[in-house]
Amino acid sequence: MNITSRVYCRIFQFGFKVAIPFLPYRNPDVLNKADQVPDYLKKHGRTSVLLVTDSAIRGLGITAHLESLIKENGIKLTVYDKVTPNPTVAQVEEARGIYIANGCDALIGFGGGSSMDTAKAVGALIARPDADLEKLGGMLRIWAKTPLTIAVPTTAGTGSETTVAAIVQDTETGHKYALMDFPLIPDAALLDPENTRTVPPAVTAGTGADVIVHAVEAYIGNSTTKLTRREALRAVRLSFKYLKRAYKNGNDMKARRAMARASYLAGSAFTVSYVGYAHAVSHSLSGKYNVPHGMTCGILLPYVLDSYGPKINPQLHALAIAAGVADKEMSDAEAAANFKSALRTLWREIGIPEKVSELKKDDIYMLAKKAAKEGNPVYPVPVLMDANELMQLYFDVLE
Repeated sequence: MNITSRVYCRIFQFGFKVAIPFLPYRNPDVLNKADQVPDYLKKHGRTSVLLVTDSAIRGLGITAHLESLIKENGIKLTVYDKVTPNPTVAQVEEARGIYIANGCDALIGFGGGSSMDTAKAVGALIARPDADLEKLGGMLRIWAKTPLTIAVPTTAGTGSETTVAAIVQDTETGHKYALMDFPLIPDAALLDPENTRTVPPAVTAGTGADVIVHAVEAYIGNSTTKLTRREALRAVRLSFKYLKRAYKNGNDMKARRAMARASYLAGSAFTVSYVGYAHAVSHSLSGKYNVPHGMTCGILLPYVLDSYGPKINPQLHALAIAAGVADKEMSDAEAAANFKSALRTLWREIGIPEKVSELKKDDIYMLAKKAAKEGNPVYPVPVLMDANELMQLYFDVLE
């Protein structure tokens, strides 16, 4: 990256870091059981809810208990269950139409990151009826109160239940709109591990990898705070202890609960401190090839950490201690090597591959430009890279 671009990025990032204490960050209210949802809605005077989910989750009966509770409490319920992985602009628009037609005044995003992001994006369009998702994509472009929103994660990983972000794909262009603004933080998050019990191992692995990537990228970036560092370290500690257990036994509720908590903590950390190039590159890949975001983030993280070099060794030392693979007496270099080795070992144990099989060599330059546009100047990464430098990460994961 040339010196002019480098200086611009760092000035932009410094401005946001200075502003952090003055920005309206908040953590959602935490609900532990579905029975608390109707009372929460009544407390806030809501009478008509749009439940946003996908057909698979609803078909498995996972939403049934909450649906019954809402109806039994005299609250009107409307369901939109057409969300797909990598939710689309068309789905958000359709769900918005249903919200308006049924006089809804609250949203529940029930599912993985796709359902929660869809609900949040619907809220953005309700708050800004004059705008479309293209206009609202980017940072701080909503600036209007969204409807009351409750996020109900059925996976432990995306962190969407606590973040300022919603990712929506334009199927015509393959571009992903990243909406990032404070009104998108859900009002409440239902963290009930029972909702994650039936998640298959591959999804547990991919979303669990996403937790670790969120925590690591938040921790090694240049916009950390005392609180986000603590949240990131706790998320890493829980993930290295419990992710493999949740992967091997989906009925291990202690592990499921721990990963739900880790997801929430990591989401809270990166909401304030942001992510890095593993996410920027992953978004370009999932947008182009419709591959799971968490999985590609996991694949990329070791290569991204290597690309940053020894500059991040002190941060990796702290992460290695949290992961249980280093102590304070080790050198930063040894602890960093231990952390990266432990990460690769964990990935092998939960089936995260080392390459992205869908990636095509001819697409790399175009994808790198998209990643650079997303990441710079917003992400406060420890080492800045332009599109030409980011290309190496794509070659690293090319089969």
